[in-house]
Parts: sequence; C-alpha cells; structure tokens
Amino acid sequence: MTQGAAALAPPPAPPRRIADLPGPKGRPFTGVIADINRRPFHQVLEDWGRQYGTLYRFRIMRKQFLVTSDRDVIAGLLRDRPDVMRRSARTAQMLEEVGTRGLFTAEGDEWRRQRKLVMRALTPEVIHGFFPTLSMMTERLQQRWSAAIAAGRPVDVLRDLKAYTLDVTIGLAMGQDINTLELEDNPLQRDIEFLFNRVARRLTTALPYWRVPLLKRSPDREADAAAARIQQAVMGFIAQTRKRLALQPALRQKPSNMLEALVTACDEPGSGFTDAGVVGNAITMVFAGEDTTSNTTAWLIDFLARDPVAAGALAAEADRVLASAPVLRDYRLLEQLHYVDAATREAMRLKPVAPFLAVEPTRDVMLGDLAVPAGTVIFTMTRLAAQRDSELAQPDAFLPQRWLDGAGERGDDPGRKLFPFGGGPRFCPGRYLAMAEIKMVMSMLARHFTIAAVPGAAPAEETFTFTNSPSALPVTLLARRPEPEKVLG
Repeated sequence: MTQGAAALAPPPAPPRRIADLPGPKGRPFTGVIADINRRPFHQVLEDWGRQYGTLYRFRIMRKQFLVTSDRDVIAGLLRDRPDVMRRSARTAQMLEEVGTRGLFTAEGDEWRRQRKLVMRALTPEVIHGFFPTLSMMTERLQQRWSAAIAAGRPVDVLRDLKAYTLDVTIGLAMGQDINTLELEDNPLQRDIEFLFNRVARRLTTALPYWRVPLLKRSPDREADAAAARIQQAVMGFIAQTRKRLALQPALRQKPSNMLEALVTACDEPGSGFTDAGVVGNAITMVFAGEDTTSNTTAWLIDFLARDPVAAGALAAEADRVLASAPVLRDYRLLEQLHYVDAATREAMRLKPVAPFLAVEPTRDVMLGDLAVPAGTVIFTMTRLAAQRDSELAQPDAFLPQRWLDGAGERGDDPGRKLFPFGGGPRFCPGRYLAMAEIKMVMSMLARHFTIAAVPGAAPAEETFTFTNSPSALPVTLLARRPEPEKVLG
C-alpha cells in the first residue's frame, strides 16, 4: 500500500462495549431479577440466546453479565483457564464458605498443584482398586429393587439413585461405607444434602445477607453447623486413614481410595498440601460426584422409559456382557458396554447436568472486537451451543446409535460436539468414575428389570440448583426374569 493510500484508509473501529450488545432490558433498579425467578435459570438464558443471538448481555442491579452460545468462543474460554479465565468468584466464595476449599475453587498455581495431587487420587488404577466395592454397592441396589418388586412395594428410583451415588462417592473419596441406600437416616447424609441445597439456594440469591450476622436466618445457622459437623467427620476419617496406612504401608503405593491418595500426598515432604486441603477436596468430591452422576442416570432412565427400542438394545448388550453375573465383576468389561456408553452420551447431549458454565476473566480481555473488563461473569451456554452448531440428523430425538462406530458413514465423536465434563485444562477429573458408575447401574438395571413410564404421570421437568435435575422420575420397574443364582466370591 502506498503512503497516500494508507492516509486514506479508515481508522480502526473502536472496540465494542458490553453495553452495546443486545439483551433484555429489565427494570431500572433490579434489572432482570423478576424474569429469572419465574423459570429455571438456564432455560431463561437459553431462551434469551435464541432471541438475542450468540452473544448478549443482561443486568442484575448494577452488575452486567455476558452470555455466549458460540461453540468456538466457549472452547477458547475453557482453554484459557486457569490463567486468563477463572471460575466465577461468586461460586468459589460460596463453596469455600462451607469448607470446600479445594481443586474446584482453586486458581492459578494453587490449582496446578492441587490438580496434580487430586489426579493421583482419581487415576484409573485407583478406580480399579475400588471396583470390588463398586460392584458390591451396585448389587446392593439390585437386591433392594428386586426385594421391593417381589413384595409389591413401589420403587423410588430417583431417591435410590441419589443414595447409591452418594454411597459410591463417599466410599471412593473417604473409604467409608455409610450405606444411605438402606440406612435412610444417616446424619452425615442429611448434613451433606442440607448443605448442598443451601449453597445452591444462595447461588440464586442476589444479596449475600447470610454474611451479616444480624441478618442470618435459622437455615443459614444450621448450614454453618452442618459444615462444621461434616468437617469434623472428615477429620475423623483422615485419622483412621493414617492409622490404616501405618499398618499397611503398601497402600501408600497403591491407594484404594481418594483419601489414602491425598493423605499420602499430603505427608510427602515439600508437598505444600495440608489436612485442610485434604478435607476440602474430599468434601468437594462428594458435592461434585453425587448429584451430577445420579441426575445423568435419571435422565437416561427417563429417555429409555419412553423408547422401548433403545431400552431393548441396552438390555441385549447387558445380557451379553454380564452373562450369568448379577452385576459386572470385572472392570475390563466396562469397555464392552458400547451401547450404554452411547446412550449415556446422548442423554448428556439432550439433558446435560451442566447446561452452562460460568467463568470470568482475570484481566481485561478482548473477545473478538468486544472489550470485556476483568471480573465480568460470562455464562457459556454449552447445551445451546451444541444445539446451534449441530449437524446431527434429528437433533431433538434421543438416538444413541448416532455415537456408535458405523452409524451413518461413521460414528461421531461426542467430545468434538459436547462439553459434558467441561473442557480445556479444567476438564472434570472425576469423569472416569462417573462413567463407570453409570455403566454399572444401567447394565444391572437392564439385565434384571424392565423400565416402564407411569401411565398418565406428568413428565419430568428440568429444575436447576447446582445441576440440571429432573423434577421427578415417573417410571416403574418390573422384574424382567427370575433372579439368577447368586454368584459367590
């Protein structure tokens, strides 16, 4: 370009501001609080995304929020964690208030240090060591359902799934079998459920009144007491773990649960890890693992109750892989449950437990030509992004076969299209356990039971606390065949 042409070139356009974006207007002082209180939060954001496009803003009181459903933008934001992007500070602060300071809330170098240690506690080898306990707990669930059906009692599938996943998570995280599946009045289970629900309620409350002592309500004081009891219980588990490691030093090389791995790492010279970090990560594991896995399984069961063809395909695979065993005994057989895996990923596509992720920049950044100040909360609408950019046939239909090798011209790779376990460096470290649990339950269920929708029942509706949960699970279980002989050993 000549000097004259350069002089005639228009100056670069100034960057756009968040205020320049389209979005719902809201009320003068409160913004859109009234709108988001009428329906589940994620559905409101998705509806606005369909109305205002892949990048829009909304306001609550004086605070501006940014929302994107552009899959490439979302992938970039997740890749930029934990340095340029971090988890929403509001979420992290509320979790840390109840004693869950750990990998989930850590950022920067602290996150890197904790990630390395926690990944040691969630390796496939640790899961394999835990597998006999996982099999036992799965068979316990099968026997509970079989006994209820034989006695003519209704089965509360949703409640039992939550109890099962809590038992599994605490078993792996802390080496304890609290058996909330059968012992429904366990105090630790009550405290965990109460605290989880209280934090979820706080996340959707505009003003943090509970931080002002004079404004604290009775449920908030009880939340403080529940958090203290949970931490005291976990400290007791840590003491038991250290005694067990002293008696069985080989466990330091091959830990059988997360607590053994974390305590071993904590006790290494120069680890920079403390018992407080062990407690925080153990509790975080319970919070992160219980609700997400049980809700994913529940949504999958809901789809199968309305799709006898898919349910039949899953049952045929379970019959082949389990053979005469009541549940899987060999962890290597998990890899043979291809249809269960495909059906799970299809359920996660349509009903993800995390339909959005919230991040915020640690410094002023540019998203294309948009200037985004540090600390701006950005909601990344992962489900809506997958819907928008989907090239799938019949995108609204539940079709597990789309993820199988040989489907159409080739089996699709869900990892390229979905974000069920997040993305980037902060990809969920518990994904292997979650998929193992789901495969264990679903293969057991399909082997022993037939799922049927309750006639005339209202369909499951999406609700949102920490996760996208079904409001109910209107299904019944029927015995599929006589119980096989109990396999010893």
